[in-house]
Amino acid sequence: MNSADTRKIRLVMHLRSMGISDTNVLAAMEKVPRDAFIPAQMQDQAYEDIAVPIGRGQTISQPFVVATMTQALEVSDRDKVLEIGTGSGYQCCVLAHLCRRVYSIERHKPLLLQAEKMFDFLKLRNITAIAGDGMKGWPGQAPFDKIICTACAPGDPPAALLDQLKIGGIMVIPVATGEQQVLRRYKKEGEDTFAVKDLMPVRFVPLLPNLAPASENADDEYGFAAG
Repeated sequence: MNSADTRKIRLVMHLRSMGISDTNVLAAMEKVPRDAFIPAQMQDQAYEDIAVPIGRGQTISQPFVVATMTQALEVSDRDKVLEIGTGSGYQCCVLAHLCRRVYSIERHKPLLLQAEKMFDFLKLRNITAIAGDGMKGWPGQAPFDKIICTACAPGDPPAALLDQLKIGGIMVIPVATGEQQVLRRYKKEGEDTFAVKDLMPVRFVPLLPNLAPASENADDEYGFAAG
């Protein structure tokens, strides 16, 4: 067992001690090599329970947050999942080990291209990703059993995402409440009725409309360790 495997197992044990009890989620987190998504100069932090910058103002989320969001979704192997904010692709790969298919939307084309290389590298064939406006969802593939958003909505979630969730489906999304952000779980009980539960305080980048302009996609200091 190499040092990365040892650190990965230690991280999974830490997540369990923090209250992540879904064994399928823990197994998926163990299968996905987080070090492959981390910039080369930050490899020593690959299996620490912290968020790590990946460039263009984005981060790869703290493992505990990834695990909490995934566990709250209650994903099954029959589910069709929509992810808003592909980012590095790490969260998407965790979901791919748990559900039937993931549809992921990213507004930064360079991040999307890098994430797609990772999906190929890890031989995950049940992911479809596009560059687009995540606030509009993916009407052509709706409805979805589960929706996860990895950027913070300004108040209520976008109406399009709530509309594209199946009745009985679950959405997990960070929302801004004044100066704070809270991770919130929505379970759709009827066409316009939701059971809402606050999970924990979080800090995410803001959920923004449209494709990112070229000025946001300029090369920066971060590179990826694998691809």
